[in-house]
Amino acid sequence: MRCQSCIVLFLTLVNNIPVWRQQPEDDLPEEDLEPWSDPDEPIEMPIDGVLDLHTFSPKEIKELVPEYLVECQKRGILQVRVIHGKGKGTLRRIVHAALDRMPQVKSYRLGGHGEGSWGATLVDLHSGEQ
Repeated sequence: MRCQSCIVLFLTLVNNIPVWRQQPEDDLPEEDLEPWSDPDEPIEMPIDGVLDLHTFSPKEIKELVPEYLVECQKRGILQVRVIHGKGKGTLRRIVHAALDRMPQVKSYRLGGHGEGSWGATLVDLHSGEQ
């Protein structure tokens, strides 16, 4: 049974780097796929208002964050926590740049004490499609 509150992602290893995609890639060379990775095997990702980016590459985040937030908005989840980690701030800057381009975003701020601090961004979405 497929989760109704999930988006489906496909894991593919490209040159030994895990890459998550919303659709399977048929055009990847066979030598770039690890034996245990199956690009046609979906990974369900719950749409629950918390997006942890630790397992994603910066290249994937530019598309993933907007897609996830749109799905949250469709389900009436208007407050979302995006966990990007503290680190050097690269993921945080990518997330904030994506949020700045989204009309669905009402506001966002770094998490406070007990909310993930500067390792998480709290996003408020407009209700309904914008």
